[in-house]
Order: sequence, then structure tokens, then C-alpha cells
Amino acid sequence: MKPGLSLRVSQHLTLTPQLQQSIRLLQLSTLELGQEVEQMLADNPFLERNPDEAPREEFGLAQADTPAPSEEPVAEWAPPLSTASSSTTDTSTTDTSSSDSSSDSSTETLDWEGDGSVDMAPDDSEWGGDAPASGRNNDDEAEVSAADLAHGHESLAAFLHRQTLGLRLAPEDKAALYFLIESLNENGYLEDSLEALAQELAGDEHPEQIEQLLHHFTVALHLLQTLEPVGVGARDLAECLRLQLTALAAQPQSGQAPETIALALQLCQQPLDGLARRDVRRLAQTCAATEEQTRAAMALIARLEPRPGRPFVSVERNAIIPDVLVRRMGHGQGGHQFSVQLNPEVMPRLRVHDIYAGALRGRRQDEGHQALQQRLQEARWFIKNIQQRFDTILRVSQAIVERQKNFFVHGELAMRPLVLRDIADALGLHESTISRVTTAKYMATPQGTYELKYFFGSGLGTDSGGNASSTAVRALIKQFIAAENPAKPLSDSQLAEMLKEQGIECARRTVAKYREGLKIPTATLRKIL
Repeated sequence: MKPGLSLRVSQHLTLTPQLQQSIRLLQLSTLELGQEVEQMLADNPFLERNPDEAPREEFGLAQADTPAPSEEPVAEWAPPLSTASSSTTDTSTTDTSSSDSSSDSSTETLDWEGDGSVDMAPDDSEWGGDAPASGRNNDDEAEVSAADLAHGHESLAAFLHRQTLGLRLAPEDKAALYFLIESLNENGYLEDSLEALAQELAGDEHPEQIEQLLHHFTVALHLLQTLEPVGVGARDLAECLRLQLTALAAQPQSGQAPETIALALQLCQQPLDGLARRDVRRLAQTCAATEEQTRAAMALIARLEPRPGRPFVSVERNAIIPDVLVRRMGHGQGGHQFSVQLNPEVMPRLRVHDIYAGALRGRRQDEGHQALQQRLQEARWFIKNIQQRFDTILRVSQAIVERQKNFFVHGELAMRPLVLRDIADALGLHESTISRVTTAKYMATPQGTYELKYFFGSGLGTDSGGNASSTAVRALIKQFIAAENPAKPLSDSQLAEMLKEQGIECARRTVAKYREGLKIPTATLRKIL
């Protein structure tokens, strides 16, 4: 093949490392941003925390890209404690995150004095109530705080081990009981069979030892199932319910009729599918009882605890720190007025190190000076990108509050249909930018704290020709179900008809999808016998 020269015209997207960092910072959550700031503080000596409030840095992206001359003062910036609402937002600032693409900058070394060219790709981003924990009131004990109670949380295994201290057992039985307690799951069930546990300890080559271990495990299991909470050590749900009913029958002061307890035990010996479906007629025929007696027994079973270890589960509660604060300011010409501000608690206060930057200005021009100048410029760009991240979050939040003002006054039923394109067109940004801003960012409002994505929802047609937000429809379905007759709960078809009476066209399958999203069971399971 003969070599030759040719010209080809093509288009490709080029993003500088600064713009890549701006896009990446925009999609980080508050926690991830804090980690990024800590990493940058550890890596860049020109960056430091600013404990005091500093004036906002006033320069554009183009100016920040040029090295600072020797006579230029060291730039400092820290987010203000209270960022004003829409009237003070600097809408002229160029939004570096308006691109609909994101880049994988991990594969290239970033040059903070030049441009980086990378390939880009679009980036869009049970039933039953909780059992109350047992508590004791002792006037002689000193009051403890909630933090002390959290740190002093006792696990299920520790609670069971403490009860075994008063048992006089042989060393083998004591060891077997200890082993079974440690084999329980967090719900208090023994998932593995005794044969499997014995074989795991002894191995396949010692059948006599397996039989001996099985005997000790059987004795230990009987002792375990007599401990509190009642039902612990069960192998399945049916056995857990039977253990609780047996303990209830042994208590004459329980207030339950012996016939009801006996019938409930008989129901638990049947397949639990009938109980789940609440097939009263078939269960009554199977147990040779009346439907009224069967309903009483089923009501007793429903009050039992299906997971005995639930009160001992330590649930980690993560507190959400909002990025935006919305406060009601009063009434104006257009109705209620709201103030939208950034949360100063989540805004890092950073500045360029004065001493290091001053020393760099007095250094002679050499190779080391150029590398340090690049690190200084990197610190400046990091501060600028964080500033622009919060500016974009504030602008998007203001646009959301403006369009969902009725929600902040009246609640979910007043939510309007809103999609990402509406906010993007209003602010002159791309949809992918709005998607990044609204992901893992939270807003504290008079109605509660919500993720920014919560305010977006599709619309359903109405008789008047308008649209109703899917969030408002969910709230309306929840309201209908809360006001229904427990003995005759509303079916999905009935809910669809009720929505139609309100002027909202919603199919039965859509109602079922919204109901499942609200974690509301079907009408059969909601029916109270």
C-alpha cells in the first residue's frame, strides 16, 4: 500500500482538568466532598483551612487559569455564612458543569497548566409493627443519656449468656449451649440444623463423636428455648410462634382463653400460607372450629413476635445534614415567601496559604518554581470549583422552591409535576448537570428534610386538561387508605375509581405500583378480622 497524506475534519469534546474536577465535585455528596477536601489538604501544601470568614474571591474562570504575577495578592475565599436567595445569586458566573458528559480522569495525569483531551460519555445519572423494647424504671438508678444507652447496647448473645450464668450445667452441656447461642442469627433463629452443627465440629470421620455432640446439642437447644426472649432458638417461624403460644398457655394470668391458645397452636401446625392469605373459612374447616373462634386465634397469632431478636438489633442511624435551608419569610404579593440559603455547616472554608504563596513569589524562576506554581494554581482552582459547586446547588434549589412553592405551604398533595428539563431550561444548564446537583443533596424545609430529587416527578392527566404530580397522587392514595374501613379495605380498582372522581386518570396497575412503592400491603392483608 502506497503511503500518502490526507485531511480529515472531525469534532471531539475537550475538557481541561479544571473542568473535569468541577464536574466531579458537583456530583459528590456532602460526606464525599468532606473526604475530598481532607485529601486535598493533605496533598497540597498551598491549601489550608480558613477558621475565620473571608471575603468571596472575585475572579472568573479565564483569569484563574493564568499564573498569578508577583504583584498579585494571595487570593483567599471562604463561603459566606448566609448566601442570599435568588436576588443575590451571581447568574453571570459561567457554569462549568453544563456539559452533558463526564470524563474518567483517573487514567491520565492532570496538567493544571494545560488542556486535557479525553473521550466523554453522557452521565445521567411487612407487615407487622415494631416490637417495643423492654424498659425498666428504677428510681434508685441515676439517669442516663441517650448516648450512654446507645454505647451500652446489649446484644442478643450477651443477653442470653448472662441468663446462662445461673444454670448449673455439665461442662459439655454448657459448651454446647454457648455454641448454639453464638450460632443464632440476628433475629434469634437457629438457621443450621443440629446435625450440620455436630458434623461441622466433629468431621465426617468420627460418627460416634457426631452422635455424642448431637445429644448435647439437643439438651442445649431445649434449655435455650426456655430463655428470654420467648421464641429464641426456633428453627423456623412456625416453631417460634408455637414456643410463644406454649409459654402463654403456661401463664394463667395472661388473660387469654385456653381454647383460643389451643386453636392458635393448631393453626401454627398447619402450613403458614393459609395464615398469610387469611383464609378464615378454610382454616376453620381444617381445625374443626367456627369462623369466629378462628378469627380470635388468628388475632392472637398476629400479636406474637415473629423475630424475637429484633429488640436487640443495633440499628445504625445516619443523620442527614442538609445542604440547603428553606425558611418561610412571610407573605408577599405572590403569596408565601421563602428564603433559600446554603447550610454553612457543610461549606468548607479554605484559602491559599499566605506564607507559602509569598515565598513562591520571591523565588527565582527555575524548574522547581514551575512545579510549585502549578500546585498553587491547583489550590486556586480547587477553591474556585467548590465555590461554583455551591453556587450551582443554590441556583437549582431556588428554582425548585419557586416551582414547588405550594408544597412548602400545603404539603405533598400540592406537589406539581416537575422534570429535570424544566429546571435545566430555566437555568440554562444541561439535564445531566441538574441530575448531578440533585443526587445525594438534601434540603431542609418546613415540611421536613428531602433529597432534591424528591421534588421531581412525572405528571398524570386530569379532566381539566392539566397534570397532577405522581407524588401528589401517592399522597392521595395514602390518604384514602388511611381513612378506609379496616373491615372492608379498598382494592386497587376502587382506589383508581376514587382518583377518577377527583379528576385524575390513573389505571389500576399504576395504583398498584404506587401502593407497593409506599410499602402498603394489598387489601387482603390490610383487612382486620
